[in-house]
Parts: sequence; C-alpha cells; structure tokens
Amino acid sequence: MSIFRRSRFAELVRRQLDLFAEDEAQLLIEADEAERAYDAAERLIELRETYAATLEADLALEYEAAFDREAAKRLPRIRGRL
Repeated sequence: MSIFRRSRFAELVRRQLDLFAEDEAQLLIEADEAERAYDAAERLIELRETYAATLEADLALEYEAAFDREAAKRLPRIRGRL
C-alpha cells in the first residue's frame, strides 16, 4: 500500500469517532475540565514551592501546610493534587 493512499478503514474509523464524540460529548467536556484542573494544580505546586524555597526549612514546612489547607478550601477540585 502506498503511503499516499488512504486507508481502507479511514471512513469507518472517522464515523466511529464521530459517533463516540456525539454520544460522549458531556464526558469529553468533563475530561477537558479535569485536565485543566490538573494543569492548574501543577502551577499551584510550582508557585508554592518557589516561595517555600525562599524560607528557612521549618518556616517552609509551615507555609506549605498553610498553603495546602487554604488551597483545599478554595479549590476543592484539585485538593488531592497538592
């Protein structure tokens, strides 16, 4: 088969994926939202750790605990990521 020839299954696969996207539209929206929340958690961890690195070790631990508590209250969707 030539690399320029279209796959014999291309149309079938396209239709199956279209059907899945239509049937699972809400799930795909929720997955996108969850991925954004995951990315936000990574940025929050970076923010927290960057500041904590400027503190003495004992103060850094105290700060991180305070940050985690407040973030969990304000952003419950990413609680498990911190």
